[in-house]
Amino acid sequence: MNVYKTDKIRNVVLLGHGSCGKTTLVEAMAYTTGLTSRQGKVTEGNTISDYDKEEIKRLFSINTSVVPVIWEDTKINLLDTPGYFDFVGEVEAAARVADAAVIVISCKAGVEAGTEKAWELCEKYKLPRMFFVTDMDDDNASHREVIEKLTELYGKKIAPFHLPIRENEKFVGFVNVVKMEGRRFTKLSEYEECEIPEYSMQNLSVCREALLDAVAETSEEFMERYFAGEEFTQEEISIALRSNVIDGTIVPVLIGSGINAQGTTMLLQAIEKYFPSPDKVKLSGTRAKTGEEFEADYDATRAKSAYVFKTIADPFIGKYSLIKVCSGIVKSDDTIYNAERDTEDKLNKLYILQGKTPIEVKELYAGDIGAIGKLSDTKTDDTLSTKACPVIYEKTVHSIPYTYMRYKTKNKGDDDKVSQALAKLMEEDPTIMHVNDKENRQTLLYGMGEQHLEVLVSKLFEKYKVEIELSRPKVAFRETLRKKIEVQGKHKKQSGGHGQYGDVKMEFEPSGDLEKPYVFEEKVFGGAVPRNYFPAVEKGIQECVLKGPLAGYPVVGVKATLVDGSYHPVDSSEMAFKMATILAFKKGFMDANPMLLEPIVSLKVVVPEKYTGDIMGDLNKRRGRVLGMNPAGEGKQEIEADIPMTELFGYSTELRSMTGGRGDFSYEFNRYEQAPTDVQMKEIEERAKKLEAVSE
Repeated sequence: MNVYKTDKIRNVVLLGHGSCGKTTLVEAMAYTTGLTSRQGKVTEGNTISDYDKEEIKRLFSINTSVVPVIWEDTKINLLDTPGYFDFVGEVEAAARVADAAVIVISCKAGVEAGTEKAWELCEKYKLPRMFFVTDMDDDNASHREVIEKLTELYGKKIAPFHLPIRENEKFVGFVNVVKMEGRRFTKLSEYEECEIPEYSMQNLSVCREALLDAVAETSEEFMERYFAGEEFTQEEISIALRSNVIDGTIVPVLIGSGINAQGTTMLLQAIEKYFPSPDKVKLSGTRAKTGEEFEADYDATRAKSAYVFKTIADPFIGKYSLIKVCSGIVKSDDTIYNAERDTEDKLNKLYILQGKTPIEVKELYAGDIGAIGKLSDTKTDDTLSTKACPVIYEKTVHSIPYTYMRYKTKNKGDDDKVSQALAKLMEEDPTIMHVNDKENRQTLLYGMGEQHLEVLVSKLFEKYKVEIELSRPKVAFRETLRKKIEVQGKHKKQSGGHGQYGDVKMEFEPSGDLEKPYVFEEKVFGGAVPRNYFPAVEKGIQECVLKGPLAGYPVVGVKATLVDGSYHPVDSSEMAFKMATILAFKKGFMDANPMLLEPIVSLKVVVPEKYTGDIMGDLNKRRGRVLGMNPAGEGKQEIEADIPMTELFGYSTELRSMTGGRGDFSYEFNRYEQAPTDVQMKEIEERAKKLEAVSE
C-alpha cells in the first residue's frame, strides 16, 4: 500500500447500537472503494472486520478492527467497533485514537440506547461526528421519525443532508438537501441527477429548515440574517458546514443502505470533506527525562512517537501492537524505545492491518494507524518513542469491570494453562480482570457483563484449548459474637512418658472493632499460667479466627482475655496451651450468641430520570437502602444506595433490562453489617451440608 502523508489521512471510528449495521457499512465502503471485489455479509461470516471465530459464530462484533480504504487520494482508517455494551473496552480504545466518528443508526430500529451512548463517547473525546442512517431499503424505515428523535435529543445541531426518494415503496435515491438537487442510484452507490419528486417537497422543506437552523446557529451574523428572512448562498452554507462539523456545532445526517452499498459514495465524500485530518488535532505528551510537555500535534517534522492503543495476542495470527503515530515518521527499520519499561526494540517490519490481514509498509506518517509485530515487553497503553527524545502519552481510561463469577478448571492440571491464556486475553482486553480470592478459596473472573464472561469462556476453549466452568461466587461473610461469656478449655492427654496438659479460663466478648479479627489481653494472677505460655494462647486464637465455628467464615470483632488456668511442671507445653485455647474458643463462641455479618457496598447507579422510580423500587427489593439522588447531567440522575454484596449478583443484566441499556453502575466495599436471620440460616445450612459431604 502507498504511504500517505498526514493531511491525506482520516481516522474514523464507527459507533452505534449492537447489530445496527456498522460492520455491513464497512464492508459496503470497502466494496465501493475497490478494496474487495465481492461484498461480504455478517450472516455468511466472510466480512473483513469480523474475522474472529467468536464473531462469526455469534454474528456480531466483539473486537475493534481497522479497515483502511482509499477514497480518491485520501486514506480513511475505519475503526469498526462492537455495539454491545459488554465490549465497551474495545470502543474506548478506538475512540481514543479516532479523529472523528460516524454514528450508525438502523432506520428500522430507530435511535437506540447504543446511539445515545455513542454520542456521549463523542462528547467525552470531543470528536466531530455525523450520523449515517442505514437500512433505508427496509419497508418499515422511517427517516422522518429518526430526524425528529435526533432533533429532540440534540437540538438544532442536527443537520439532515439527505432526504430519501422512494418509488413503489423502494429506496431508489435521495435529495441532496444542501444543494437542493435530486439523485437517483444507478449502480450500487453511483447516482445520476434527477428531478425532486413532488411528494418529497413537504418533507424537504422540513429538512431544509433544520439544515438552515443548524447553519444559522454557527454565528450571530448568520442568526440575524436568518431571522431577517435572508437566504444563505451555496458557498456560505458549504463553508459554515465545513468549519462547524469539525468543532461539533453541526452534526450532519446522511442516509443509505449498507447491505445494498447505497449511500457509501456520499459518506466517503463527506468524511473526506468535513472530517479533520490528524494535523488539525492537538495532542501533547510528557518528556520522560524532564517532565516537560511535548507538543506532538501529529506533526511529521517532530521527533517520532507512537501510542499503542490495542494489542492482538492471537495464537493463530500472532502478536501485534496496534499503534497510532503521534509525531514524526515511523520507519520499518527504526529502533524504538519504551520509556515506561526501559526497553528498546529494533523493528524488522511495519504493517497496516486490513482486519486480520497484515500488509507491509515502509513507513507511517504522523496521524496514521498501523501495527508492529512481536514487541514482547510492550503492552496496551504504552508509548513508543526514541531514546534521544523519550515521550509518554496519557493512558486511556478504561471502564472498570464489576460483574464477576467464580471459575474452576474442568480438567485437573490445567490451572497453569488457564492462567497463561487469561494473561494473553487480558493483554488484548483491559476490561478483563482475574482475581485469586484466597480468603474464600476461589478464583474470580471479572468482565463488563455476563455476555462478556461467556465469550471469554468460549475464547479460552477455542483459542487455547482449556475449559473452565463458571458458577456463583462465594461472598465473604464474617462471623462475630454478641455477648460476653467465660469458658474453660482443658487439653489433657497421657500416653506414657511425658503427657500433654494445658488449662485455660477465657473471657470472650465483642471488641467493638469489626476491622480487626481479635484483641488479646491477659489478666492472670499468681502465675496460674506461666508467662511463657501466653504467646501459645494467642496463637490458638489466631488459628481460630481464620475459620469461625458458625459457618467457616473469618471471625472479627472479638476480645479474648486469659483470666485463669493451671499448668503441670512436666506435662505442660506450648502445644497443649494452644489446643486448650482452641477448645475454649470453639465452645465459648457458639455460646456467646454468634452471628454472621454480610458485606455492604456503596452503590452508585446513573440512569435517565424517567427510570429512577423503577431503579429505587428494585433496590428496595434487593434489601438496598437508598441514600439520595444527585443530578448527573444530560437528564440523568445518580442514585446512591447501600446494598448487601449478595444482592448484586446478576445486577448488570437486570439494570440493562430495566433501562434499555441506558444505565451504568459502580460500587465499592463499605462495611460489614448483621445479616438477616433467613440469610444467616441459609449460609449455616450450606456449611453443614458441605461438612456432611466431606465426612461421607
